[in-house]
Amino acid sequence: MDSKVVASTKQAGFKNRFAIRLLSYTACCSLFMRTDKTTLQDLSVFGPEGGVFYLLDHTLSAVGRATLRRMIEAPPQNFEALVRVQEVVRWWHANPQFWTGFISNGTVVMLERFFEAADSVAAPSSGILGYLAPAIQKLFNRNEFTFVKFSVQQLADFYIGLRELLDKAGGFPEAPARLREVLNEISGSIDVPLIDRLRAVTGSTPHNELAQLAYRARRELKTITHQLLLHFAQLDAWRSLALATRKQNWQFPELLPEGNVRFEGEGLYHPLLKRPVPYDLTLTQTEHFLLLTGANMSGKTTFLRSLGLAALLAHVGCGVPATRLRISFLQGIVTNMHVEDNLLKGESYFFAEVQRMKSTALRLQNHEPHLVLMDELFKGTNVHDAYECTKAVVEGLAGRQNQLMVLSTHLHEIAAHFEGNSALQFGRFVTEQAPDGSFSFPYKLLPGVSSDRIGYRILQREGVLELLKGKAN
Repeated sequence: MDSKVVASTKQAGFKNRFAIRLLSYTACCSLFMRTDKTTLQDLSVFGPEGGVFYLLDHTLSAVGRATLRRMIEAPPQNFEALVRVQEVVRWWHANPQFWTGFISNGTVVMLERFFEAADSVAAPSSGILGYLAPAIQKLFNRNEFTFVKFSVQQLADFYIGLRELLDKAGGFPEAPARLREVLNEISGSIDVPLIDRLRAVTGSTPHNELAQLAYRARRELKTITHQLLLHFAQLDAWRSLALATRKQNWQFPELLPEGNVRFEGEGLYHPLLKRPVPYDLTLTQTEHFLLLTGANMSGKTTFLRSLGLAALLAHVGCGVPATRLRISFLQGIVTNMHVEDNLLKGESYFFAEVQRMKSTALRLQNHEPHLVLMDELFKGTNVHDAYECTKAVVEGLAGRQNQLMVLSTHLHEIAAHFEGNSALQFGRFVTEQAPDGSFSFPYKLLPGVSSDRIGYRILQREGVLELLKGKAN
């Protein structure tokens, strides 16, 4: 198996064999482009205290959650596959009642335990011993007695739940093709006589019959049930995206095929902010590069993250935090927003920035459309070097009309240098300054170039200069 698949499994916290099988299956059977770890970190998708993934995760099982995470890390590779996924999420958004109450995370966990314990269980007794076995088990091995009874009931609930989904689907002839494909695969696997017997289990089913069913299920249904769990995990993940879109009141984007790259957003905002300020932005093949200026703290980084998140969610099939979005299919999102030096390797912060820019350039060599977001490049060197390096990057990327790019900088000289370039747009974040010298940030994006310089004033406002002089209270 690919070592990246195993590593992803460990990161997700699923170290058992079924989780590895799940991610291996996803890697082998899905076409996707990968979203690299740095980009996901820059966009605050995952985090120890809950990033955007926390808003998306309405799954009811650990396997569904692992599948959802994998969908974000590896969105569909082509436009047709993405449209088919969005159709499923849209349909579930309109039909949230299409689900079953028989399957829970406890059900899935119990099934994993049940099949992992298969090889240690002997065949149940027959004849007179078969009749005496329940009493003997209950008297001398109560844990095994309870485990068999509870496990078979969970198996029954799982198969009943899947059958309920299939029966409900019959009432929705307009269900999208991709959803019906998965449901048809479930239908083809679940029509087994032993599964029919398990679905008929009740609380009054004799223990000896339960033991017989458990023994046969371990040996005859392990592979089938693992496959059904994979299908259930996919349904759980798709439904989660639909529920997130409903709860957050997001809007489904209009997806455009590859060709003339385009990003038209209205009312874009960052979903983790309590009182976000919406933005409008249009990038096209003729004006594909936005050069963004503004003072520190004015909102440039949040704006970049809002764009990246909207693009990522659109390529997962989910709704997006915006009033409206039209976006062409992209082969990836690349960010240069936060890098870390490596003391063990003796690498400086500036060298880490250069390496990230190198990986970006390598990613763009195939000329497939990407969204590239760059925030305050080359902070690890002096102002003159930062200017020269940033200017060289803009010159190198400005001619790539099949890439959508946004670069933020507080070096307004960069914008002044490129003012005559027709491929570039210029946007600025405003700093409002009062007559008394105070200032505030309305986080508004306007056309033009900012010349605001308020770093020294921030030092003054925070009392740093007075502290250094020893004069503060």
